[in-house]
Amino acid sequence: MTAQPQRSTPIRDVVVASACGAFVALMIGAAYAAVPLYDWFCRVTGFNGTTQVATSAPGQISDRMVTVRFDANVGPGLPWRFAPERNEIQARLGEVVTVDYYVTNTTARETHGVAGYNVTPLSWGSYFHKINCFCFTEQTLKPGERRAMTVVFYVDPALANDSDARGNLSMTLSYTFYPQREPQRPVAQTGTAGAGRI
Repeated sequence: MTAQPQRSTPIRDVVVASACGAFVALMIGAAYAAVPLYDWFCRVTGFNGTTQVATSAPGQISDRMVTVRFDANVGPGLPWRFAPERNEIQARLGEVVTVDYYVTNTTARETHGVAGYNVTPLSWGSYFHKINCFCFTEQTLKPGERRAMTVVFYVDPALANDSDARGNLSMTLSYTFYPQREPQRPVAQTGTAGAGRI
């Protein structure tokens, strides 16, 4: 006599389906919360090359030069072109620099995105001071819209005293735009270039 295969009970099926549904909901929630949680974590811990916030220019400008490279990326699912106006600049430590990034919505529908950023080498993020930036503020682009987004910053002259700052100083400021499925409420409008939270 052969053994009959044991059938799962309807209660077990409901439990498994509920667990799978809860897991999917948790992953979707985590995806939507990723950018604000990353913002909060980096501001609290200084993790991953998070820069500093400044409200004005520093008191001194050094003769020592630093090369700052600019990197622009777009996450999957966001149909934007995103690029800096120039790939790199040379500036004196303490000198206030203004650079524009350009973003274009390549579709025939309104789309929304939020940018995260970091500085490499990661240990030099504390020397990079932003006065104005478009990061962590939702950007809404109309179909085909192209917009300039401004970053105003300086590199702290104290970098020259860092034990890792030997030879030619070079760092990279990197931005990545991530898609937002629904506009945040209230929607942050950036009518002027570069408006946004630091």
